[in-house]
Amino acid sequence: MMVEIRSMRAADGPAVLAIYGGGIATGHASFQETVPAWEEWDAGHLECCRLVAEQGGEVVGWAALSPVSSRPVYAGVGEVSIYLADGVRGRGVGDRLLGALIESSEAAGLWTLQAGIFPENQASIALHRKFGFRQVGVRERLGRMTHGPLAGEWRDVMLLERRSPAVV
Repeated sequence: MMVEIRSMRAADGPAVLAIYGGGIATGHASFQETVPAWEEWDAGHLECCRLVAEQGGEVVGWAALSPVSSRPVYAGVGEVSIYLADGVRGRGVGDRLLGALIESSEAAGLWTLQAGIFPENQASIALHRKFGFRQVGVRERLGRMTHGPLAGEWRDVMLLERRSPAVV
């Protein structure tokens, strides 16, 4: 079945949050402990760069950018979030979403995308590297997990970034 990548709508909120909750539950996607209300999620993400992957009328993945700072000098820098439903992982949906997110970010004038990824999340790291993200460091013992299989453990976070060749 074909997967369509399209702009996210407010009506996609419940599906987006459900997929986010699935990622949170793995303990390998986020320090976030609980799924936020849609209003909180909405307020924390840029309007310009929100996409969903839809298959058979159902949202099966999403990608969005968060601002890294409210300071004007960082207006062209966004933090990547990309989440997939269990049933579509490993089927190229992440590739399509991240590629479209990069195009959307460049059209909006963003010059740098960054991602913070747990080192254990090798699939996400490989996806980002495929699209030109490079590792710029590891933030060691950045936070202690409060949930999931690694609850109570300190976690490192790899910092990856991609500088757009199109936005100069």
